[in-house]
Amino acid sequence: MIGYSIDEKELTVMIKGDIDHHSSVDIRTQTDELIFKYIPNKLILDFSQVTFCDSSGIAIVLGRYKLMKQYGGTVSLAKVNPQISRIFDLSGVWNIIGRKEVKSK
Repeated sequence: MIGYSIDEKELTVMIKGDIDHHSSVDIRTQTDELIFKYIPNKLILDFSQVTFCDSSGIAIVLGRYKLMKQYGGTVSLAKVNPQISRIFDLSGVWNIIGRKEVKSK
């Protein structure tokens, strides 16, 4: 479901496959465990290997944004394809987290 890398206080989570109601629970749980373990200053969610995303993806992004904000950290998105970017645009995700798309490592 996910892979990750940690570089000092920057955690990159690479999400793989579909993000839907069924997979979102595992993605959320695994990502939160990594946040609690490393307490990063910055979380990058890498969407380069995401093949489908519904409203569950919106919930993952916004939930991690809220969690990172509690720790004084930030969230950025990397390699979001145009279809998913449009979903984030229409739902207001980009307005909330800011259009801070980064290139992942």
